[in-house]
Formats: sequence, C-alpha cells, structure tokens
Amino acid sequence: MTTSRLLQTYAVSLLAFLVLDFTWLGLVARGFYKDQLGHLLAPDVRWLPAILFYMLYVVAVLVFAVLPAAERGSLGRAVLLGGFFGVVAYATYDLTNLATLRGFPTTVAAVDMVWGGVLTAAVATVGYLFASRGM
Repeated sequence: MTTSRLLQTYAVSLLAFLVLDFTWLGLVARGFYKDQLGHLLAPDVRWLPAILFYMLYVVAVLVFAVLPAAERGSLGRAVLLGGFFGVVAYATYDLTNLATLRGFPTTVAAVDMVWGGVLTAAVATVGYLFASRGM
C-alpha cells in the first residue's frame, strides 16, 4: 500500500470512528453515561486528550486490524481483529477503573467493552473496504 493510500485509509477510518463514537456518546448513550457516571464527569470535555486518543487509536486499528486483513485480503479478519482489539483496548480502561476507582459501575464497564468491540470492528471494516476497494 502506498503512503498516500495509507493516509487516505487513515483519514476515512478516523472519520468513521468520529461519526460513530460521537453518535454513540452524544445521542444513543448520552443519558446512560450521565446517569451512571455523572458524579465523575467533568463539566467540559478536555479536547486535547480526546483528540490525541482518537488519532492514536485509529493508528492502532490500522496496525492491528486493517493492514493485517488487507495483506490477507480478508474482510472477516478485519472484523475479528478489529472487534478483538476494541474489546481489549476498552477493557484496559474499564477493568482498570473497576480495579482502582471507588464506585465505578460494572454496568458501564460491560456496556463500554461491548461498544469498544462493535465500534472498532465497524471502523476496521470501513478501513479495510477503503484500503482494498477504494470505497
């Protein structure tokens, strides 16, 4: 894959991630997180750490799911590797919170890990399809 194609795949994957995650956080699950974590939520988003997370996470999705799947020409591999990576990455955050924070809800951890798997599988799928077919 050329550098140009890799950067395009990154951009498409990042856009997919942002659209899906902002829809989830801003519309679908907003009330859930507010009800469950209201006491822990900051009044305003700290955008620099959020932007750094999104940028870095999508690089990892490409490295651990999209590129290995593209090398094998396997959409199924993109979905499975993306889903697995998402569960593990989100579990790192959620299980650490369960282990170290007083009052972190188990329900939030479970929902968040499922969302991480679904979200990352979807983003890996979009990235794979773009990389292999030029959506």
